Amino acid sequence: MGGLVTVQMDEQLARDAAAAARARVAAVTGGADALVEAVRVRVGRIGAGTVVAQLNAEVNGRRIRVQETAADLGEALDRLADGLRRRITAVVAGWSPRPWPRRGRGRGLAAATAPAPDAPRPLAEVPCGAESSSIVRRKRVGLVRCSPDAAARTMDAMDFDIHLFADPVTGTDAVVYRVGPTGYRLARTAAAGPPLRPAVPFTLSPCGAPELTEEQAVARLSAAELPFLFFAHPATRRGRVLYRRFDGRLGLIEAAS
Repeated sequence: MGGLVTVQMDEQLARDAAAAARARVAAVTGGADALVEAVRVRVGRIGAGTVVAQLNAEVNGRRIRVQETAADLGEALDRLADGLRRRITAVVAGWSPRPWPRRGRGRGLAAATAPAPDAPRPLAEVPCGAESSSIVRRKRVGLVRCSPDAAARTMDAMDFDIHLFADPVTGTDAVVYRVGPTGYRLARTAAAGPPLRPAVPFTLSPCGAPELTEEQAVARLSAAELPFLFFAHPATRRGRVLYRRFDGRLGLIEAAS
């Protein structure tokens, strides 16, 4: 069951693209065996070619997010609709670990060939120049205290590749992220043992997050061509995630004090 679909379009895209986005989403939500509300779709371009489509919604009261890229608008919207259909099915059926890697992802990311223990998939293409080393978005968040299992479920529901949270058992800031061989990895700001009886097939980072300044983190991420990097503030030891945006520039998520 679906309701109002709000669509925000990039000015470069045709005016009738909003109608196409609404139609794709309505075709999924209209026949869904779930209550789908507060649907918001954003569509834009990266440079002259790649189309990015993002959808946020609530399915039976649970927040979900889907984000896809493609070479053209029609393919991006098709992938978005397919992703929404899968997410609704997952919410209705109940969460289970997702396979890795996902096929047809369309994000321009290479296979899992990470060169470092806490390094996820490298980008297939990373823009060069000063812009690729610029932090253009900063976000401070109050971290949710939850188990690694719950953090993994949130990460999947929101279509993230990494999720920052507070681990109540160890009292540390932590991340779960998508990487091989099991598809889920757990890292903390301080080294700790594996969670007790997890439902998620985690691999565990053996070391705590590196203490880095922003400049050091940017240099490490850029040198290794990583899509994101989990590190700790040298003074506070609070967790931070530096990540590569679709436009090649950087964003920073940090735990609020």
